[in-house]
Amino acid sequence: MIEPQRHREHGENIWLALEIGNSRLHWALFKGETLDCAWDTDHLAESVIQQLAKSQTLDDLSKKQFPPLCPSAPLPPCPLFLASVVPSQTAIWQSYPNVRVITLDQIPLQGVYPTLGIDRALALWGAGKTWGFPMLVIDAGTALTFTAADVNQCLVGGAILPGLGLQFATLSQQTGQLPLVEIQNLASIPPRFALNTTEAIQSGVIYTFVAGIKDFIQAWCNLFPDGKIAIKGGDRTLVLNSLQALYPDIATHLIMEQNLIFWGMREILMGNQK
Repeated sequence: MIEPQRHREHGENIWLALEIGNSRLHWALFKGETLDCAWDTDHLAESVIQQLAKSQTLDDLSKKQFPPLCPSAPLPPCPLFLASVVPSQTAIWQSYPNVRVITLDQIPLQGVYPTLGIDRALALWGAGKTWGFPMLVIDAGTALTFTAADVNQCLVGGAILPGLGLQFATLSQQTGQLPLVEIQNLASIPPRFALNTTEAIQSGVIYTFVAGIKDFIQAWCNLFPDGKIAIKGGDRTLVLNSLQALYPDIATHLIMEQNLIFWGMREILMGNQK
């Protein structure tokens, strides 16, 4: 097992976490159990990964590749703990020094099926260990996923459907005249009954999307009245704002936390050290 590196100056355990998502790379720098900073980048080419492996700090790299949110993060030989849902990206990270790929069998959830996404399992484990079980995690990312476990840390199950961006893109790509609606242009929830095509698309997607989330949350609360609910993902703020506008009683129960997967990775690492 790879152990975190002992920081020479401050006596801290330093390690990097990397979540390889469908659209982006999500990074975190930990000092022991404390998340020092987190940032995102695009997927990296193999040549860039080789450059990373030879660098000593992020200062050695192009600011275009790594935003300056965490410029002092150490690189090799600092251990890198990796969780990935993109096999092609996983493969090109295998040669990175001191890398450890976290796999599904390392997560202590009970009743897990073999094809459960590592991202869903880690987020659920991280949320449950942080706020307690029963726990439902909603990930509003490229895909919208629901993943839940009961008080015994046993998988209840979940669901997967296209995220907001995919729904908007599909309407544009699979029809002759409908325009592409950009999520970033949604400053507020659209009118339900629209008077132009763009707002009609916004209304159709947003209202049914949020109603679906509301339905899953109500079903969860019926099963587990004392259960917790955490939400993450790139569209989490839009989802939360929409729920606050349409279903405020439900919105008040949500824990919004983007770093759930990193909490899960931390639990795996620290658990192995005990």
